[in-house]
Amino acid sequence: MAIDYPAVLKLKSKRAPYSWTDREVMLYALGIGMGSDPLNERELQFVNEAFATSKPLKVVPTFASVCVWGASPGYMALNRVLIVDAERDIRFHKPMPVAANVSAEACVRGVYDKGKDKGAIIQNEVVVRDRAGDKIATIVSSTFARGDGGFDGPSAGMPEPHQVPRRTPDRSVEIPTRPDSALIYRLSGDRNPLHTDPEFARLAGFPRPILHGMCTYGLTCRAVLQTYADYDPSAFHRHRARFSAPVFPGETVTIHLWKEGNSISFEAQVRERQVTVARNGQAVLG
Repeated sequence: MAIDYPAVLKLKSKRAPYSWTDREVMLYALGIGMGSDPLNERELQFVNEAFATSKPLKVVPTFASVCVWGASPGYMALNRVLIVDAERDIRFHKPMPVAANVSAEACVRGVYDKGKDKGAIIQNEVVVRDRAGDKIATIVSSTFARGDGGFDGPSAGMPEPHQVPRRTPDRSVEIPTRPDSALIYRLSGDRNPLHTDPEFARLAGFPRPILHGMCTYGLTCRAVLQTYADYDPSAFHRHRARFSAPVFPGETVTIHLWKEGNSISFEAQVRERQVTVARNGQAVLG
């Protein structure tokens, strides 16, 4: 069934309730590999609430990407086997709380037709608000529906990507993933079998299950946290990136970073295959 364009642009959801506790916060941090060094006390603050001296639990900013998992503007008739994450852009209006009762509302921002047999890009927006109605985060997500092009929609109009400097990176960070990283990360919400089921992965055109694109997104946030943000989640005002290739669980991701004032540009590569997996990345700090 083809995408119903332009009717799909009218999809919008009313505010729906969501909540989380420190359990979900710590599980997300574990899913992106924090706490792998039991003596790294700065990372332990994201996965451990108990210390000999009082040190409040911190929240990885990109926890926002899973805090209202499932929020969507409504049903779209897409080929679910051929869907992958394409891009994420989160603006933080205030730091993510350790526990909260919130609401989320979603709408479709745009749908772009790459052509028959070339797929489509669906761009949604989710706004997360606290009990007072104030914005916590605005999440813009782009999904690449590889099997849903050719519906006579527009091919142009997508926002221009952030341009990464061409000079040598100012810093580079290597973050290893575990063979079971996808099995842990999926517990934060994304149960897509593409990341866990070898048979499903082959049906989708991959030799084996791939790591969630949003897990890779979290790794890039870790890299900025430990370099230019001094492990301070409240420093983040924005974090965005495009996903250009999959990571296989167990591979090492190298994140290259460039600093220009309060803007940190980044790209990510898989060390073992020298493949760029995230492009056009930017974190805005304040």
